[in-house]
Amino acid sequence: MRPTGKLHIGHYFGALKNWVSLQESYDCYYMVADWHALTTDYANTSDIIANSREMVLDWLACGIDPKRSVIFRQSEVPAHAELSLLLGMIAPLGWLFRCPTYKEQLAEIKDKDLHNLGFLSYPVLQAADIAIYKASSVPVGQDQLPHLELTREIVRRFNNLYGNVLLEPQAILTKSAKVPGLDMRKMSKSYGNAITLDDEPEIINTKLLKQAFTDPTRARASDPGHPDGCSVFAYHQLFNPQAAERELECKAGKIGCVDCKKQCAKLMSDGLCAVREKRKAFAADKGLVESILKSGANRANAAAEETMEQVRRAIKLK
Repeated sequence: MRPTGKLHIGHYFGALKNWVSLQESYDCYYMVADWHALTTDYANTSDIIANSREMVLDWLACGIDPKRSVIFRQSEVPAHAELSLLLGMIAPLGWLFRCPTYKEQLAEIKDKDLHNLGFLSYPVLQAADIAIYKASSVPVGQDQLPHLELTREIVRRFNNLYGNVLLEPQAILTKSAKVPGLDMRKMSKSYGNAITLDDEPEIINTKLLKQAFTDPTRARASDPGHPDGCSVFAYHQLFNPQAAERELECKAGKIGCVDCKKQCAKLMSDGLCAVREKRKAFAADKGLVESILKSGANRANAAAEETMEQVRRAIKLK
């Protein structure tokens, strides 16, 4: 995950819940992708370290366990850069120019100049991130399959040229909830429409009451509602065991939007309480995150260097 600071409920239901459960069956590596952050935010790097700490605190609060998983910062494992350089020698430019995310973000992001080598070649670095640990599996959503397939193609080309050194990773297709922002756009802190994992109950209540998009066709609380397309109902589906009943009440005009928001805020606050309190406890230990990242970097470096020795020999660099 790129270090963007505190995480929100979209991150939790979209990825973190799955990450936590994967620890039961796999040896997991969870990476703070600070070099990847530079591919688009190279002009402003002042918040990367602070954002990394905030993000790791959220990981810990949600249940990522440094005793069971390797938690590390990408830039503290130099072998990622070495393998990325070597894979870049064999990665055809056409593959990179055709990458869906590359084309989409060039079209969508207008406030940054993304015509830089780092952004074009980020899939090569991504392939190195995965291949250097000989990862057998990568959890992805359906929309991320093309990215993983590009990693597989790069690994396959390397093995065809130099022998079967690297492992082609397989996808673990994961179902993740699509969590809308308060305004029904994609949830993002940059849009100001996010509910972060550490938001206090009064903040959640204020955000829902003042910002949450609801049915614009309802003039009175007794008017029939249309929960589809309502951000508040989307949150009920995540936090309310009786969401189906709430849907019927809304459609029948038995509950108004204000009361629905207040109840949703309470359910959301209660549902995030454990994460919020754990995060506070972890944050109180000022040296905890750096200690975890240092330990994780040691473990990651050992695994990465073992792979790099095989890679160097295969390419006849030693």
